[in-house]
Amino acid sequence: MTDPADRRRRWLLFAGVALLVVVTDQLTKLWIDANFAAASPHAPVGAAGPTPIIDGFVRIAKTYNTGGIFGLFGNSATILALSSTIVIALIVVYHAREGTRSAWPLSLALGLLLGGAIGNFLDRVRLGAVIDFVDMGIGSFRWYTFNVADAAISTSLLLFILLAFFGDRLERRLNQRPAGP
Repeated sequence: MTDPADRRRRWLLFAGVALLVVVTDQLTKLWIDANFAAASPHAPVGAAGPTPIIDGFVRIAKTYNTGGIFGLFGNSATILALSSTIVIALIVVYHAREGTRSAWPLSLALGLLLGGAIGNFLDRVRLGAVIDFVDMGIGSFRWYTFNVADAAISTSLLLFILLAFFGDRLERRLNQRPAGP
């Protein structure tokens, strides 16, 4: 079991990362929404197409996603917003149970997940859709358009996978304390 100071640090990490993701996500979406017209990532670059940022690899293609991940469950923003409230609550409860006594990367991963969930939840409540704008790919092979919240969620999932494979070793290494003289 961790000491109270360590628990406080874990909560600060968890909440700080989540807050950073939400603020960054919402500010980027507000800027994109105010400065770019909606654009299909499949249209040619130009008036109704994406704006190139890094050659053809990264482009801005503002879209409004009324569905869930990868556009699934289209036109279900209300149901997804309600589901998000349950997910957000579960993330906080899980952090209270496990994040404060496990290795700190779990608090980081849960903070990224919480921030991403809140960022997309705010869009669904405010707009009835999530603003996606990062379009990456090579030539006609494009990944799904995403935003900062989606990137945080994806990063958290990668951290969860790493923790599943290497968490025990990490936990042992972090719990080893050097012997005194």
